Amino acid sequence: MKIPHHVAVIMDGNGRWAQQRGLPRFEGHRRGALKAERFVQWASEMGIKYVTLYAFSTENWRRPENEVNFLFSLLRSFLRKKLDKMVKNGVRLRFCGELSQLPNQVKELCYECEQRTSDNTKITVITALNYGGRHEIVRALQNIVNKGAPITEESVRQNLYLPDVPDPDLVIRTSGEVRISNFLLWQIAYSELCFISKMWPDFSKRDFKKAIEDYGKRTRRFGGV
Repeated sequence: MKIPHHVAVIMDGNGRWAQQRGLPRFEGHRRGALKAERFVQWASEMGIKYVTLYAFSTENWRRPENEVNFLFSLLRSFLRKKLDKMVKNGVRLRFCGELSQLPNQVKELCYECEQRTSDNTKITVITALNYGGRHEIVRALQNIVNKGAPITEESVRQNLYLPDVPDPDLVIRTSGEVRISNFLLWQIAYSELCFISKMWPDFSKRDFKKAIEDYGKRTRRFGGV
């Protein structure tokens, strides 16, 4: 089976999953975090080297303040509880997005996680936080202009948040929505896309394997014949 090197995931549907069951949206986010942990484990078992998780977009600030605060509290709690385990299991943690605008406790914990896992090589997990694809491209262009350098595809790439990370081979989105939602707009130019009707907390290992199998049947031409 052909295994993608890098899988990116739009983990959509946590709040709706909870509402459909008469639960608070907070519970959906909590279940979503647990599913993200399992997803990373599945990916590592399959030999996938990079996973990017779309956790909080620049547009998510529009949500109710108590929900935003809960999401950051959940992230901090999750990272604190799981960091030692991830260090032991060879997981490298990285983050992309405008981290400078995050609450100080979240920002400092992200930096700590990156430092403590920087030597790990089993799998790299990138969490997109306060991330927007358009903003990333505008930011890259501004950096190039400020340097007085020519604008080329390579110079844009070198000014993205994580220029050393390979582009995603496969993008998975759950919840039945069929759109990209401002996610990795530059990097997914030639990525294969997989849209799944299940909400993220219901996404299973079988669903993941099926997505990988489907990916393996596709011919990636990168604009060629």
